[in-house]
Amino acid sequence: MRTIELQPGQTLQASQLPRQGVLPASVMASAQAIVDTVKQEGDAALRRYCRDFDKVEVEDFRFPQEKLDRALDQADPEYVEALQKAADQIRDFHQRQVRQSWMNTKPDGTILGVKFTPVDSAGVYVPGGRAQYPSTVLMDVIPAKVAGVERIVMVTPPQPDGGISAATLAAAKVAGVDEIYTVGGAQAIAALAYGTESIPNVSVIVGPGNAYVAAAKHIVSGDVGIDMVAGPSEVCVLVDGPADATIVAADLMAQAEHDPMAACYLVCTDGDFAAQVCSRIDAMVAQSPRAQITQASFDGQGTIVVCPDLDTACKAVDTIAPEHLELHAPDAMALLGKIHNAGAIFVGDWSSEPLGDYVAGPNHTLPTGGTALFSNPLGVDDFVKQSSVVCYTPAGLLNDAPATQIMAEHEGLWAHALSVGLRRNLLEQGMESYDGVDPAQMDLTAIAWPPYKK
Repeated sequence: MRTIELQPGQTLQASQLPRQGVLPASVMASAQAIVDTVKQEGDAALRRYCRDFDKVEVEDFRFPQEKLDRALDQADPEYVEALQKAADQIRDFHQRQVRQSWMNTKPDGTILGVKFTPVDSAGVYVPGGRAQYPSTVLMDVIPAKVAGVERIVMVTPPQPDGGISAATLAAAKVAGVDEIYTVGGAQAIAALAYGTESIPNVSVIVGPGNAYVAAAKHIVSGDVGIDMVAGPSEVCVLVDGPADATIVAADLMAQAEHDPMAACYLVCTDGDFAAQVCSRIDAMVAQSPRAQITQASFDGQGTIVVCPDLDTACKAVDTIAPEHLELHAPDAMALLGKIHNAGAIFVGDWSSEPLGDYVAGPNHTLPTGGTALFSNPLGVDDFVKQSSVVCYTPAGLLNDAPATQIMAEHEGLWAHALSVGLRRNLLEQGMESYDGVDPAQMDLTAIAWPPYKK
């Protein structure tokens, strides 16, 4: 891990971080070609990509419903119990995010409000490359279920035998997936966005994936809703005061083992403590079954920021804007007010980040690569449309028409002012309607842009 030492008065700059961007041009170009081909060729393109990328011949992409229905019978009972516990806590957390439609009546009778409606369908991408992620199934499907989405589709790369891992399948059953298709990569995103002969399109696509999946989501966004363009996983551990170097080392390793591109940041106020953590990492990586991936992450993306004081450390965290943040400090909860940019915050020595990955309840699909500056964790709102409701009474129209017409006139939008002015004119003239009145005989401009009373 490389070290940045900040002197008093210095602050961490984003340019000092080892970030290369989520979507390199070469990846975008490849993903665009895949998306275009799937749009043109449908299932034939999907079969070809499965053969080329996954080394699997797939005839029928739809996973048999009867196998999904029997998924829990084939799984380890202890694992199923753990899935159920996680699902219950994820569901409970996300049910608290549900927003109710509301209406407000003004004194003049005008009704204004908001109507919330779930999207009709959602596609969930579940990675299946370096590791299996059944937890992602729970995290991405359950909020959609809580939101009220009627059709939830899961796509995941086929395993060498053309099927799906038993662990992922069990999670899909617990979460309530309606349809499963064995296709992965950018081609799966294209199929969900535009549909093929065998895969109907969806309204929203969520879930993490590799750079090509992220690029494809970026490409199809606008034609379909997406949650975010996610990059490699990352964690930042902030330490001020006494902390256990072995535990902090393990917490950093928990992200590093995901991917060689996973980013781990240690921000602390004690250089000697940072050295202790590095020593523990060296000793512990040697025993890891994912040692090569973990070490590659630390060597390429690992960063230690040593700060002269806690305020500087908190500002450094905000510059990093990490996906996951752990706070190790005597009064860690008090630091929440100092932190503005983080996807998920784990407060105190006992709040291990992997608890959040699996069972705590908040979503683990989080903004990465510094996008916590402006993005949110996946939640119920990602599966809900918000419609404004506007219902005017005659009195309400007379109240707001003059201001509307003045603003329309200043924007040069004649018909905007006319639409309101015609209604206003009916009321002011005591008329029921314009039936039998020839618009050609009316001074419409005087109605649209009348002389306004001061």
